[in-house]
Amino acid sequence: MVERETMEFDVVIVGAGPSGLSCAIRLAQQAKEKQQELMICVVEKGSEVGAHILSGAVFETTALDELIPDWQAKGAPVSTKVTNDEIYLFKDERNAKLLPHFVVPKTFMNQGNYIVSMGNVCRWLAEQAESLGVEIFPGFSAQSLIIEEEQVKGIITGDMGVDKDGQPKDSYMPGMELRAKYTVFAEGCRGHLGKQLIQAFELDKDATPQHYGIGFKEIWQISPEKHQEGKVIHGAGWPLDAGASGGSFLYHAENNQVVVGLIIDLNYENPHLSPFDEFQRMKHHPIFAQVLDGGERISYGARAIAKGGLHSLPKMHFPGGLIVGCDAGTLNFSKIKGNHTAMKSGMIAADVIVDALAKEQYEADLKTYAEQFKSSWVYDELYKSRNFGPAMHKFGKILGGAYNMIDQNIFSGSLPFTIKDETPDYAMLKPSSQCSKISYPKPDGKLSFDKLSSVFLSNTNHEESQPCHLKLKDAAIPIQVNLVKYDEPAQRYCPAGVYEVTKDDEGVDQFVINAQNCVHCKTCDIKDPSQNITWVTPEGAGGPNYPNM
Repeated sequence: MVERETMEFDVVIVGAGPSGLSCAIRLAQQAKEKQQELMICVVEKGSEVGAHILSGAVFETTALDELIPDWQAKGAPVSTKVTNDEIYLFKDERNAKLLPHFVVPKTFMNQGNYIVSMGNVCRWLAEQAESLGVEIFPGFSAQSLIIEEEQVKGIITGDMGVDKDGQPKDSYMPGMELRAKYTVFAEGCRGHLGKQLIQAFELDKDATPQHYGIGFKEIWQISPEKHQEGKVIHGAGWPLDAGASGGSFLYHAENNQVVVGLIIDLNYENPHLSPFDEFQRMKHHPIFAQVLDGGERISYGARAIAKGGLHSLPKMHFPGGLIVGCDAGTLNFSKIKGNHTAMKSGMIAADVIVDALAKEQYEADLKTYAEQFKSSWVYDELYKSRNFGPAMHKFGKILGGAYNMIDQNIFSGSLPFTIKDETPDYAMLKPSSQCSKISYPKPDGKLSFDKLSSVFLSNTNHEESQPCHLKLKDAAIPIQVNLVKYDEPAQRYCPAGVYEVTKDDEGVDQFVINAQNCVHCKTCDIKDPSQNITWVTPEGAGGPNYPNM
């Protein structure tokens, strides 16, 4: 049995994203106010804080205003105000209609919001946390749970220096036990440990299945004469057909940069669809091409997004801890925003934990979290938008969009209906024999690119000799089931070229996993039709190294 070093804290937080850092800051603020000594630790699997953060992002400051009211004076990287919104319905590869604001859900409007890099915002939040005495450990993956007597007691960080066969190398260092009175899980969408907690404590037994999208983002340096700082463009329609839905975006950030992206709902039906290639051809539409043409692509990334909303929220408390932010699924899909709600969910967690620690209720299930969450503006937001996603899934883009416009603009989300989507995203995939193949144009190297050159821009790196972090429950399923029935869609839904079907020397199909390419988007864990792939944490500091996404 491996001997592990043990460190003890009052609170361990898994993930240095918006929710985890907001929780840490709020805990430290309250400890300072009450003259308590709290030992708070944040574990981050990225090589540095912000390395794994990818978000659009148009940022609403509601939670930040509460957490750090003087954030402007303290130099928060939140400065590019939205100046105007344009929303388009893309009809085909050449045509788009600019929609008047009155026919668009008012939640899409961004007056008072800011275009930001959430990676840089998280770096700044980490500085605020550390100035309050919070310990942050980047480069350490939270690999497994410590559960004793049916209560979470902390986490174990991943072993370092293990070869691909699981044997220690000369550089071997066993992971540490980080024990805590309470542990907060803030890993982001489809968190590895959050998924285990939801299953172990049956946190989702009263919820509908979580629903997801895959979001792509590129940063481009463009000509100054094309740049309109603060301009926000959103779009729906082409290139996605009737069996797929989602939306595009183009934000004019600072320093003559724009961010361009596409979100595709992972309930799409056609296994021949390649989300990456849909994004690449999207950029050839004149609305995007006229801005990007002649520019330079400087960054690329992809990440899954939890967008099920209120109906898909699991119970967020369990013996020994809480699950918050996108790990639970607090994103407000009607606003296409989740950073402010994630932050507030972490702040509520801090309030509940401080109360419990003051009462020395270390064995308590933090049940008051549910009450405080329900009385907060986060719940109010999610309640008003509870039918937004299900309406789009049930009724389609046109009728679903019309319902949402009426519900949000006229009734402010108070129509007395409850619409639920009970079908998991992976179960929506149809057999390949029932679907048309999609022919994607070759990338031109100017506006559109291939997967490998894109992964290169994400600065993705993994220690080559380590156990594969993409686990197959049954190694035969990709070829014997998925290839036969679905033409093995992992070849296409992965945005990083991780999965391939090749032939061996005898001409027999084989499934190849290029784990070193993985950008940690979690799409495979979500969309695999056989639910055969499980994403687990690789060695700490592995994965993308996003500079300012």
